[in-house]
Amino acid sequence: MPLIAPPLSLYVHIPWCVRKCPYCDFNSHAQAGALPVDEYVRALLADLDRDLAHFGATLAHRPLHSVFFGGGTPSLFSPEAIARVLDGVAARLELPRDAEVTLETNPGTVEHGRFDGYLAAGVNRLSLGVQSFDDDKLRRLGRIHSAGDAERAVKQAQDAGYANINLDLMYALPEQTLGGALDDVERALALQPTHVSHYQLTLEPNTLFAAKPPPLPDEDGAWDMQEACQVELADAGYAQYEVSAYALAGRRAAHNLNYWRFGDYLGIGAGAHGKLSDAAHARIVRTAKVKLPRSYLDRAARREAFGTQADVAAIDLPFEFMMNALRLEEGVDAALFGERTGLAPAAIATQLAQARQRGWMVEDPTRLAATALGRRYLNDVIGAFLPEPTA
Repeated sequence: MPLIAPPLSLYVHIPWCVRKCPYCDFNSHAQAGALPVDEYVRALLADLDRDLAHFGATLAHRPLHSVFFGGGTPSLFSPEAIARVLDGVAARLELPRDAEVTLETNPGTVEHGRFDGYLAAGVNRLSLGVQSFDDDKLRRLGRIHSAGDAERAVKQAQDAGYANINLDLMYALPEQTLGGALDDVERALALQPTHVSHYQLTLEPNTLFAAKPPPLPDEDGAWDMQEACQVELADAGYAQYEVSAYALAGRRAAHNLNYWRFGDYLGIGAGAHGKLSDAAHARIVRTAKVKLPRSYLDRAARREAFGTQADVAAIDLPFEFMMNALRLEEGVDAALFGERTGLAPAAIATQLAQARQRGWMVEDPTRLAATALGRRYLNDVIGAFLPEPTA
C-alpha cells in the first residue's frame, strides 16, 4: 500500500531542571550555574536547519500540526527565549495561528517565567507537573514545589489568560492510600484544568528509585486507585481517551494524539527523537539527537551533525504502530494502519485474529482498538504484534 504522509509536529527538548527527581528517567540534567540560553536557542535553530536541509523534500508543503516544549523544565527558559525559538520555527516552517503550542512547566516560582509572557510568545497551552497535592508525597518524589505553589501557579496562569491547561498527576506513590489518590484528583479538579494526565509511578531503570525502591502500593492497590480515579474524573466531565489522558470536550492534546496515531514529528534539542515518513521512497525514518547538553552545543559550534538516523524495518512497523494506536480508548480507523505504515492488512492479520479470539481487541473490522479486557493487559496485547524471533 502507498505510504501517506501524516500530520507533522515539532518536539523541542530543553534538558535542564533545578533538581533531578529520583523517579525520572528522562534526559534531564540538574542546572549548575547560569544556563547557556542564547547558545542553546541558536543550536536548536541550527538543528532544525540541518533537519530541513536533509529532509527537505519530505517536509515540503507540510504545515506544523503542533509544537511541544518538553524537558527537563522548559520554563527555566524565559518567555523571550521561547519566543525566539518560535519565531525561528515560523520563519522556517508553516506554523498556523491555531496550531497547539505546549510548554511544560513546574509550579515552583523559581522554575517559570511570567505566564503572560509565554502567552505573548505564542504558547497557547501549558502542562504543569503537579504530580501530587500532598506535601509529604511531593517531598518523597523529590519535587521542590508545594501543593500551595501548584494551586497558585494554576491560578496565575488562568489570570494571565490561559484557557488550555494540563495538570500532570501521579498515583501509586510511596505509601499512598486510595483516599490519598482520590484527594489528589479532587484538588486538581477544583482548579478546573482542561486536561489531566494521570499516570502510575513506576520504577524505571537507572533511576534513584530503581536503586533504592520506596514502599509502593501493590498491583491490586494501584489498580483500585486507577479505577476509582477514572470514575472521579468521568463524573467531573473528563473523558478518558488514552491510557493516562483525560480531557474536557474539545481539549484533547493534539500533539500527543499525533504521536498515538503514528503521525510524524521533528525532534530538536539534546536527546530529542523524531519520526518522519518519506512517502516518495516508501520509508519511515527515526532520528535521535545526542543526549548530553554539552556535546549537543559542541556539535552546534563545530557545525556537525546533531545525531543519527535510521530507517524503521518493515518487520518492526506493526509493533510500532500498535504500541501507539492501542493506547487510545477508541483505537484508530483500521485503514490508518496501511496509510501510516505502507503495509497491507495481511501484515497483522494473524496477530489480529488471535487477539480478537482472546477477547483483547474489538471485533469491529473497521477499527483497531483494545477491549476493556485488552486495556487491562495492554502490554500483552501490544507484545502480540512483535516480530517473530529469528532462529
